[in-house]
Amino acid sequence: MNPKYVDIHAHTNFAAFNDDRDLVIRRTHDSCVAIINVGTQKDTSRFAVELAQKYDGVYATVALHPVHTSKSHHDEKELGEGGKAFTSRGEIFDIEYYKKLGADKKVVAIGECGLDYYHLDDDTKKLQQEVFRAHIEVANFLKKPLMLHIRNAYADAYEIFKTHSKVHGHLHFFAGTWEEAKPFLELGCTFSFTGVITFARDYDEVIRNLPLENIMSETDSPYVTPKPYRCKRNEPLYVREVAHMIASIRNQDQEMVKKALVSNAQRVFGL
Repeated sequence: MNPKYVDIHAHTNFAAFNDDRDLVIRRTHDSCVAIINVGTQKDTSRFAVELAQKYDGVYATVALHPVHTSKSHHDEKELGEGGKAFTSRGEIFDIEYYKKLGADKKVVAIGECGLDYYHLDDDTKKLQQEVFRAHIEVANFLKKPLMLHIRNAYADAYEIFKTHSKVHGHLHFFAGTWEEAKPFLELGCTFSFTGVITFARDYDEVIRNLPLENIMSETDSPYVTPKPYRCKRNEPLYVREVAHMIASIRNQDQEMVKKALVSNAQRVFGL
Protein backbone atom coordinates (compact mmCIF):
# COMPACT_ATOMS: atom_id res chain seq x y z
CA MET A 1 0.00 0.00 0.00
CA ASN A 2 1.05 3.55 -0.79
CA PRO A 3 -1.13 5.36 1.77
CA LYS A 4 -2.68 8.76 1.18
CA TYR A 5 -3.61 8.96 4.87
CA VAL A 6 -2.59 7.13 8.04
CA ASP A 7 -4.86 6.66 11.03
CA ILE A 8 -2.15 6.23 13.64
CA HIS A 9 -4.55 5.33 16.46
CA ALA A 10 -7.69 3.28 15.87
CA HIS A 11 -9.49 0.40 17.54
CA THR A 12 -11.07 -1.81 14.87
CA ASN A 13 -9.96 -4.57 17.24
CA PHE A 14 -12.75 -3.46 19.59
CA ALA A 15 -16.18 -5.05 19.93
CA ALA A 16 -17.82 -2.04 18.26
CA PHE A 17 -16.67 -3.52 14.92
CA ASN A 18 -17.69 -7.13 15.53
CA ASP A 19 -20.52 -7.03 13.01
CA ASP A 20 -18.69 -5.47 10.06
CA ARG A 21 -14.97 -5.43 10.86
CA ASP A 22 -13.82 -6.97 7.59
CA LEU A 23 -15.95 -4.55 5.55
CA VAL A 24 -14.63 -1.53 7.48
CA ILE A 25 -11.00 -2.56 7.09
CA ARG A 26 -11.33 -3.41 3.41
CA ARG A 27 -13.03 -0.16 2.45
CA THR A 28 -10.39 1.72 4.43
CA HIS A 29 -7.66 -0.12 2.53
CA ASP A 30 -9.39 0.49 -0.80
CA SER A 31 -9.29 4.22 -0.01
CA CYS A 32 -5.52 4.04 0.59
CA VAL A 33 -5.77 4.65 4.33
CA ALA A 34 -3.36 2.74 6.58
CA ILE A 35 -4.43 1.79 10.12
CA ILE A 36 -2.58 1.29 13.38
CA ASN A 37 -4.85 -0.68 15.72
CA VAL A 38 -4.05 -0.03 19.35
CA GLY A 39 -4.20 -2.60 22.12
CA THR A 40 -5.54 -1.81 25.59
CA GLN A 41 -5.37 -5.17 27.37
CA LYS A 42 -4.06 -8.67 26.65
CA ASP A 43 -6.99 -9.69 24.47
CA THR A 44 -7.34 -6.47 22.48
CA SER A 45 -3.57 -6.35 22.02
CA ARG A 46 -3.46 -9.92 20.78
CA PHE A 47 -6.37 -9.29 18.41
CA ALA A 48 -4.69 -6.14 17.08
CA VAL A 49 -1.69 -8.27 16.13
CA GLU A 50 -3.91 -10.89 14.50
CA LEU A 51 -5.59 -8.22 12.37
CA ALA A 52 -2.22 -6.76 11.39
CA GLN A 53 -1.06 -10.18 10.28
CA LYS A 54 -4.23 -10.68 8.23
CA TYR A 55 -4.48 -7.37 6.37
CA ASP A 56 -2.12 -5.31 4.24
CA GLY A 57 -1.80 -1.72 5.44
CA VAL A 58 -2.84 -2.62 8.99
CA TYR A 59 -0.41 -2.46 11.93
CA ALA A 60 -0.65 -2.94 15.68
CA THR A 61 0.46 -1.71 19.06
CA VAL A 62 0.28 -3.69 22.30
CA ALA A 63 -0.12 -2.55 25.89
CA LEU A 64 -2.20 -2.30 29.03
CA HIS A 65 -4.14 0.97 29.08
CA PRO A 66 -3.58 2.90 32.33
CA VAL A 67 -7.27 2.77 33.27
CA HIS A 68 -7.11 -1.02 33.08
CA THR A 69 -4.42 -1.34 35.74
CA SER A 70 -7.08 -1.27 38.46
CA LYS A 71 -10.84 -1.48 38.87
CA SER A 72 -12.34 0.74 36.21
CA HIS A 73 -15.41 1.34 34.10
CA HIS A 74 -15.65 0.26 30.45
CA ASP A 75 -18.30 0.54 27.79
CA GLU A 76 -19.47 -2.11 25.39
CA LYS A 77 -17.63 -0.54 22.45
CA GLU A 78 -14.32 -1.83 23.78
CA LEU A 79 -14.67 -5.41 24.95
CA GLY A 80 -18.36 -6.13 24.61
CA GLU A 81 -20.10 -7.84 27.55
CA GLY A 82 -23.58 -8.56 26.40
CA GLY A 83 -24.03 -5.03 25.11
CA LYS A 84 -23.82 -3.56 28.61
CA ALA A 85 -21.35 -1.31 30.36
CA PHE A 86 -19.30 -3.07 32.99
CA THR A 87 -16.52 -2.64 35.53
CA SER A 88 -13.29 -4.60 35.19
CA ARG A 89 -11.22 -5.98 38.04
CA GLY A 90 -8.04 -4.68 36.44
CA GLU A 91 -5.21 -6.55 34.75
CA ILE A 92 -1.80 -7.25 36.23
CA PHE A 93 0.83 -6.14 33.74
CA ASP A 94 2.68 -9.21 32.42
CA ILE A 95 5.93 -7.77 31.12
CA GLU A 96 7.11 -11.00 29.47
CA TYR A 97 3.78 -11.45 27.68
CA TYR A 98 3.98 -7.97 26.17
CA LYS A 99 7.65 -8.35 25.26
CA LYS A 100 6.85 -11.51 23.31
CA LEU A 101 3.73 -10.09 21.67
CA GLY A 102 5.44 -6.80 20.92
CA ALA A 103 8.27 -8.51 19.06
CA ASP A 104 6.00 -9.23 16.10
CA LYS A 105 7.24 -7.38 13.02
CA LYS A 106 3.86 -5.69 12.47
CA VAL A 107 3.79 -4.27 15.99
CA VAL A 108 5.01 -0.73 15.43
CA ALA A 109 4.83 0.66 18.98
CA ILE A 110 4.21 -0.15 22.62
CA GLY A 111 1.02 1.46 23.85
CA GLU A 112 -1.34 2.89 24.54
CA CYS A 113 0.31 3.32 27.87
CA GLY A 114 0.91 6.20 30.22
CA LEU A 115 -1.12 7.92 32.93
CA ASP A 116 -4.82 8.74 33.20
CA TYR A 117 -5.86 10.75 36.24
CA TYR A 118 -9.33 11.70 35.01
CA HIS A 119 -11.47 9.48 37.26
CA LEU A 120 -9.00 8.25 39.79
CA ASP A 121 -8.40 7.52 43.44
CA ASP A 122 -5.05 8.80 44.67
CA ASP A 123 -3.93 5.32 45.68
CA THR A 124 -4.03 4.13 42.05
CA LYS A 125 -1.59 6.76 40.81
CA LYS A 126 1.39 4.82 42.14
CA LEU A 127 0.25 1.66 40.35
CA GLN A 128 -0.24 3.51 37.06
CA GLN A 129 3.23 5.00 37.35
CA GLU A 130 4.80 1.61 38.03
CA VAL A 131 3.05 0.06 35.03
CA PHE A 132 4.04 3.01 32.84
CA ARG A 133 7.70 2.48 33.74
CA ALA A 134 7.31 -1.21 32.93
CA HIS A 135 5.93 -0.35 29.48
CA ILE A 136 8.92 1.90 28.88
CA GLU A 137 11.17 -1.03 29.79
CA VAL A 138 9.41 -3.14 27.14
CA ALA A 139 9.74 -0.39 24.53
CA ASN A 140 13.42 0.12 25.35
CA PHE A 141 14.02 -3.62 25.10
CA LEU A 142 12.26 -3.92 21.73
CA LYS A 143 13.55 -0.55 20.49
CA LYS A 144 10.07 0.48 19.45
CA PRO A 145 8.37 3.84 20.05
CA LEU A 146 5.80 4.49 22.75
CA MET A 147 2.16 5.28 21.97
CA LEU A 148 1.33 7.48 24.95
CA HIS A 149 -2.06 8.00 26.56
CA ILE A 150 -1.89 10.93 28.96
CA ARG A 151 -4.92 12.55 30.55
CA ASN A 152 -4.77 15.13 33.33
CA ALA A 153 -1.25 13.92 34.09
CA TYR A 154 1.17 15.67 31.74
CA ALA A 155 3.68 16.76 34.41
CA ASP A 156 4.01 13.31 36.00
CA ALA A 157 4.12 11.56 32.61
CA TYR A 158 6.81 13.92 31.38
CA GLU A 159 9.08 13.20 34.34
CA ILE A 160 8.72 9.44 33.96
CA PHE A 161 9.20 9.51 30.19
CA LYS A 162 12.19 11.86 30.37
CA THR A 163 13.86 9.79 33.09
CA HIS A 164 13.35 6.29 31.71
CA SER A 165 12.65 6.29 27.97
CA LYS A 166 15.33 5.60 25.38
CA VAL A 167 12.83 5.55 22.51
CA HIS A 168 10.58 8.00 20.71
CA GLY A 169 7.38 9.11 22.41
CA HIS A 170 4.15 9.84 20.58
CA LEU A 171 1.32 11.59 22.44
CA HIS A 172 -1.96 10.33 21.05
CA PHE A 173 -5.12 12.49 21.27
CA PHE A 174 -3.15 15.35 22.76
CA ALA A 175 -5.54 17.53 24.78
CA GLY A 176 -3.13 19.63 26.77
CA THR A 177 -2.14 23.26 26.45
CA TRP A 178 0.73 24.66 24.43
CA GLU A 179 2.67 25.08 27.68
CA GLU A 180 2.14 21.38 28.43
CA ALA A 181 3.17 20.42 24.91
CA LYS A 182 6.47 22.32 24.85
CA PRO A 183 8.45 20.11 27.27
CA PHE A 184 7.54 16.99 25.26
CA LEU A 185 8.35 18.77 22.02
CA GLU A 186 11.80 19.61 23.37
CA LEU A 187 12.35 15.86 23.83
CA GLY A 188 11.45 15.30 20.16
CA CYS A 189 8.01 13.83 20.79
CA THR A 190 5.23 13.81 18.20
CA PHE A 191 1.53 14.53 18.70
CA SER A 192 -1.71 13.44 17.07
CA PHE A 193 -5.21 14.84 16.99
CA THR A 194 -8.64 13.33 16.51
CA GLY A 195 -11.98 14.25 14.98
CA VAL A 196 -12.73 16.50 17.94
CA ILE A 197 -10.73 19.22 16.15
CA THR A 198 -13.49 19.39 13.52
CA PHE A 199 -16.00 20.75 16.03
CA ALA A 200 -13.99 22.18 18.96
CA ARG A 201 -11.49 25.01 18.86
CA ASP A 202 -9.59 24.08 22.05
CA TYR A 203 -6.78 22.44 20.06
CA ASP A 204 -6.08 25.15 17.50
CA GLU A 205 -3.23 26.89 19.32
CA VAL A 206 -1.23 23.71 19.74
CA ILE A 207 -1.84 22.62 16.15
CA ARG A 208 -0.71 25.99 14.83
CA ASN A 209 2.40 26.16 17.03
CA LEU A 210 3.74 22.64 16.59
CA PRO A 211 6.19 22.04 13.73
CA LEU A 212 4.41 20.12 11.00
CA GLU A 213 6.96 17.31 11.26
CA ASN A 214 5.73 16.64 14.79
CA ILE A 215 2.04 16.19 13.91
CA MET A 216 0.00 13.13 12.91
CA SER A 217 -3.68 12.34 12.41
CA GLU A 218 -5.86 9.74 14.10
CA THR A 219 -9.48 8.80 14.71
CA ASP A 220 -9.42 6.93 18.04
CA SER A 221 -12.35 5.12 16.45
CA PRO A 222 -14.96 4.07 17.43
CA TYR A 223 -14.93 7.24 19.54
CA VAL A 224 -14.95 11.04 18.83
CA THR A 225 -16.46 10.93 15.36
CA PRO A 226 -15.61 14.02 13.27
CA LYS A 227 -17.96 16.28 11.36
CA PRO A 228 -19.85 15.57 9.15
CA TYR A 229 -20.33 12.06 10.60
CA ARG A 230 -21.10 12.95 14.21
CA CYS A 231 -23.67 10.73 15.99
CA LYS A 232 -22.36 7.78 13.98
CA ARG A 233 -19.74 5.26 14.98
CA ASN A 234 -16.31 6.52 14.05
CA GLU A 235 -14.05 4.52 11.74
CA PRO A 236 -10.51 4.86 10.33
CA LEU A 237 -11.69 6.13 6.94
CA TYR A 238 -12.79 9.36 8.63
CA VAL A 239 -9.17 10.27 9.39
CA ARG A 240 -9.38 12.18 6.11
CA GLU A 241 -11.53 14.79 7.86
CA VAL A 242 -8.92 15.17 10.59
CA ALA A 243 -6.09 15.64 8.12
CA HIS A 244 -8.04 18.24 6.17
CA MET A 245 -8.89 20.16 9.34
CA ILE A 246 -5.24 20.19 10.45
CA ALA A 247 -4.38 21.86 7.15
CA SER A 248 -7.23 24.33 7.58
CA ILE A 249 -6.26 25.28 11.15
CA ARG A 250 -2.65 25.81 10.07
CA ASN A 251 -3.74 27.66 6.91
CA GLN A 252 -1.47 25.47 4.81
CA ASP A 253 -1.88 23.66 1.52
CA GLN A 254 -3.99 20.56 2.03
CA GLU A 255 -1.97 18.26 -0.22
CA MET A 256 1.29 19.33 1.38
CA VAL A 257 -0.07 18.69 4.88
CA LYS A 258 -1.53 15.31 3.90
CA LYS A 259 1.82 14.15 2.56
CA ALA A 260 3.62 15.40 5.65
CA LEU A 261 1.25 13.57 8.00
CA VAL A 262 1.84 10.30 6.13
CA SER A 263 5.59 10.85 6.04
CA ASN A 264 5.66 11.55 9.78
CA ALA A 265 3.81 8.32 10.54
CA GLN A 266 6.10 6.33 8.28
CA ARG A 267 9.18 7.83 9.90
CA VAL A 268 8.14 7.34 13.51
CA PHE A 269 6.42 3.98 13.24
CA GLY A 270 8.45 2.45 10.42
CA LEU A 271 5.41 1.65 8.29
